[in-house]
Amino acid sequence: MGEVFTKTELRDAFPETSQIDRRMRDLRDRGWKIATNRDDRTLTSSEHRFVEMGAEVWKPGQAKAKTPAASITATQRREIFELDGHLCRVCGIAAGEAYEGGVETAQLDVARRDVLKPGARVEVKMVTECRRCRIGGRGNQADLARILGRLGQMSHIERAHFTQWVESDQRDFSIMEQLWGEYRTLPSEARKTVRNTLRPTEH
Repeated sequence: MGEVFTKTELRDAFPETSQIDRRMRDLRDRGWKIATNRDDRTLTSSEHRFVEMGAEVWKPGQAKAKTPAASITATQRREIFELDGHLCRVCGIAAGEAYEGGVETAQLDVARRDVLKPGARVEVKMVTECRRCRIGGRGNQADLARILGRLGQMSHIERAHFTQWVESDQRDFSIMEQLWGEYRTLPSEARKTVRNTLRPTEH
C-alpha cells in the first residue's frame, strides 16, 4: 500500500480492462481507498495513491458487496452532517474553512469509524470527517468503553463540568487552563518569576 500510479500506467497494466475510470469508482464503492491530489497534496493531478484495500472483488459474491459508506443515501448523508454539527469530528474544521497555515479549504465527507463498546464489541458507525483527516486517520478506533469507564471515575464536580461541555458540544477553557497554556510558552527566567510569585510568603 502507498504506491503511486497514473491511469496510463493502470491501462498499460490491464489492457484487457475497459473504462478504467468506472472500474476505479466501482472499487471505491466497495471500500477501496484510492487517493487523488484532492486528498493528498503531494500528488499531481494525474497521480493516484493506493491507500487501503477493500472488498476482495475477485472472490464470488464480493464484487457486489458495497460498504456501508457507499450505500448511504443523500438524505442519510445530510442527517449525519447535521448530527455532527457540520464539523469534522477529528479536527473540528467546518466545510469551506481554510486549514491553518495554507489556502486549502476543507471538504467534509462521511467516513466509517470502528467504535469499541463495552463487552469488547466493535461496531462500525458513520461520522463526519474532512478529507485530510479521513486520509490521515484511517484505521483509528473510537474507544467508547474507555470513555464510559473514565466517566465513572470522575468526581461530582468534574462530571458536572464535563456535562456542560457535552451539552454545548464545545469546551470552555477555564482561567487556570488559559494561564497554564500561556505559562508554558514563557522562557525559563519568566517561568521562575511565576513560580516565585506563587510561593507562600513568610510572615
